[in-house]
Amino acid sequence: MHSQISNIPALLDERGFIVDPEVWSRDLALAIAAELGVSELTEQHWEIVDSLRGRYYATGNLPVQHTLCRELDMQDHCIVELFHGLIQAWKIAGLPDPGEEARSYMQDMSEPPAQGRASQAPIKD
Repeated sequence: MHSQISNIPALLDERGFIVDPEVWSRDLALAIAAELGVSELTEQHWEIVDSLRGRYYATGNLPVQHTLCRELDMQDHCIVELFHGLIQAWKIAGLPDPGEEARSYMQDMSEPPAQGRASQAPIKD
């Protein structure tokens, strides 16, 4: 595995997603995290990684970010807070490119919603 970790780019596609999820390991996750600027993977990080991998292998789908966080008894935006975004968490979890539509969703989920969203209906007098 050490030779694979030293050659991370060979394991990734042009967008930085792992090509073959079967080569993933926790050591590889640590190396990818470091490349993405996530310096430490705590127990909370590993809970999210394990959950993402479990859901992917069970359903092939992305989880709803705040639902996943709630199920793990974490803050609604735990993924953004811990990984800087769902895309980074997905990559660290060693999962393949989920496709254009899913990547767009993941990018939209990279920031917590602003307080008092403009999309809320105005109060009428």
